[in-house]
Amino acid sequence: MIRGILVFNNHGKPRLIKFYEHYKEDVQQQIVRETFQLVSKRDENVCNFLEGGSLIGGSDYKLIYRHYATLYFVFCVDSSESELGILDLIQVFVETLDKCFENVCELDMVQLAE
Repeated sequence: MIRGILVFNNHGKPRLIKFYEHYKEDVQQQIVRETFQLVSKRDENVCNFLEGGSLIGGSDYKLIYRHYATLYFVFCVDSSESELGILDLIQVFVETLDKCFENVCELDMVQLAE
């Protein structure tokens, strides 16, 4: 099950946040910071999934992400989800955004969130 979707830029600034569990706003901000730290320090040639951070469920959850240009698309899922299935979902999500905005960029994500 998908627990959350995070989209943030190369500097960790959130562009789209959607949690499917209730978290207080300060906890959400900590989750975004922790997720950015985990994902951004990874090398480009490693796999695109890792254990969830301590705030979002630890080893019971997985972070599955893709990095496109200046944006990270991160899905937090429980251990029953297929990593490759979620990577395909991220690809379809980005392709859909690309069709809607004609070459989606970070500014489009900011306007979408508003």
